[in-house]
Amino acid sequence: MTDAVTVITAKRDGQRLSDHDIGWLFQAYAKGEVADEQMSALLMAIYFQGLDPGELRTWTAAMIASGDRLDLSSITRPTVDKHSTGGVGDKVSLILAPLVAACGAAVPQLSGRGLGHTGGTLDKLESIPGFRTALTPAQTLDVLAETGCVICAAGSGLAPADRRLYALRDVTGTVESIPLIASSIMSKKIAEGTSALVLDVKVGTGAFMKNHREAGQLARTMVALGEEHGVRTRALLTRMDVPLGRMVGNAVEVEESIAALQGYGPADLMEVTLALAVQMLTLAGIDADPAAAITDGRALTAYRDMVRAQGGDPDAALPRAAHIRTALPAPADGWLTRLDALAVGTAAWRLGAGRARKEDPVSAAAGVICLAKPGDRVRAGQPLLELRADDETRFGPALAALDGAIEVGQQPPSPVPLVIEEIGPA
Repeated sequence: MTDAVTVITAKRDGQRLSDHDIGWLFQAYAKGEVADEQMSALLMAIYFQGLDPGELRTWTAAMIASGDRLDLSSITRPTVDKHSTGGVGDKVSLILAPLVAACGAAVPQLSGRGLGHTGGTLDKLESIPGFRTALTPAQTLDVLAETGCVICAAGSGLAPADRRLYALRDVTGTVESIPLIASSIMSKKIAEGTSALVLDVKVGTGAFMKNHREAGQLARTMVALGEEHGVRTRALLTRMDVPLGRMVGNAVEVEESIAALQGYGPADLMEVTLALAVQMLTLAGIDADPAAAITDGRALTAYRDMVRAQGGDPDAALPRAAHIRTALPAPADGWLTRLDALAVGTAAWRLGAGRARKEDPVSAAAGVICLAKPGDRVRAGQPLLELRADDETRFGPALAALDGAIEVGQQPPSPVPLVIEEIGPA
């Protein structure tokens, strides 16, 4: 007979968990027969001992089976989604979903909220007056059928085991486990019912994965899980050492996203967005040029349709911060060679744009504007950032986070491609 202590000690000692053990574990945990402290002990054992591919496949399947699956069979367009592991200034989803929809696919994007220095897509969209991110499955399907794209929160019925496990990982020091990260992300994405998925795995100081090796391992693990569960899956490794675009926050990122859909997006933001769009359209079997959908206005129309369908007003004024302050004067004439993404993301968080816990409120108007980016010529004394906050007392902590965030050199930095690697099935 299987019991929690036997499963915990087996993994602690490096043994492989059987399919039966994993299936029993999730069923018993759902019934309250396995306590949170026991599941926490198992998560720590997995943190140190890992899960082999077979264990991980079964573990992920059990998480999916803990709840419902969204049925997209009524959607006539090919379905494809995208997931980012999170970064600073990463408003790609706001542009990408309507862009790919404008090219003929259906994009059912279930997104999350920001935590710490990384922003959340739902927080950004909720800065639009009236925009609803909490939709029922029926409403999600209605919006998707009507506009070709929907960006909303995952319903409570999708992979509910993941919410419980994530809460435990968050307070037990077991977040940084590649198999646990992969199963958390992919259980929700597989449960949402999409036929294809493109992963944007961020690498660098402002990303969760700080080095290429670990990011590649995570990407390959998630691609394998998707393929094993019948979802055509590809991944791009993209750089996150510098904020993406020039605006970091909630309403300000919506503002920059609209500019991008109008054809005025910063080059780095558009490089990543278009690369992901090409991958998504390829997986969906659609031969289309995503850049053309921006040029002719179709992508902007799709965005406005989505906002209206989710209760928002695409013409409403976005929230504005009560207090604005410029910061980080350039120390000398030259070229900006470094602008640390983690420092900028932490500053935006301390200004009110982010949260320390999932329950914390966020300010829609707070954020950081990058007045210069690496590669720009700057003059001594020129402010490099603009800080925005609803509360003036937040400026001090934000400025402290920016200490050492910049470097100015006498030669411009060499340009580097933001897409590091493409990863497909083994």
